[in-house]
Amino acid sequence: MYEIARLRIALIKMPRPVLRRVEVPLSIHLDDLHLVIQHAMGWENRHPYEFRVGKGVTFGPVDPKSRVKSARQDSSAATLADVCQHLTKRRLTFEYVYDFQDYWVHRVKLQGIGEPEPGRTYPHLLAAVRRCPPEDCGGSWGFRRLMERLNRRKRAYQANPDMDWDEDFEPDRVNVKLIRMHFERIAETVAARKERGYRS
Repeated sequence: MYEIARLRIALIKMPRPVLRRVEVPLSIHLDDLHLVIQHAMGWENRHPYEFRVGKGVTFGPVDPKSRVKSARQDSSAATLADVCQHLTKRRLTFEYVYDFQDYWVHRVKLQGIGEPEPGRTYPHLLAAVRRCPPEDCGGSWGFRRLMERLNRRKRAYQANPDMDWDEDFEPDRVNVKLIRMHFERIAETVAARKERGYRS
């Protein structure tokens, strides 16, 4: 039975590529896929999000008490398999948008569907290239400004090693161990829900 999806997640409009390749169950609910992307990229889950598929098909958090009717579908009730129903052979991508102010757009491509590997837990990280920007840095434009400032300070520090260097953002360094630890927790949470009969 084919039930594992391989996804390529790319943060767009970046000066250098920020990419993740992950494997997740097709049955994963979109609110859990949101957490997978958050932890894979290195975001802090402090802002709203939305999945966008094709023209006018959106998934995200929905307040059942709201009096305003929304066209957005509830991400806690929909799965990745539901998203895949809207994909075509020509268009195997959808978008994940995080933080509507900084407006971080991730292009998610379905690279393949296959059987689960024996003994492997899902979600599973395949590859990670570069860190995502810091939260609330002003979007891609603000991130470019931040990197210009950091590069100026780095050059000044290299010219004068006695000066203080307090910047800890290293764009090329990804904490793969931390991502995998978060993925294990997500897998445990999903498995515990299934055991309780909540969201099969």
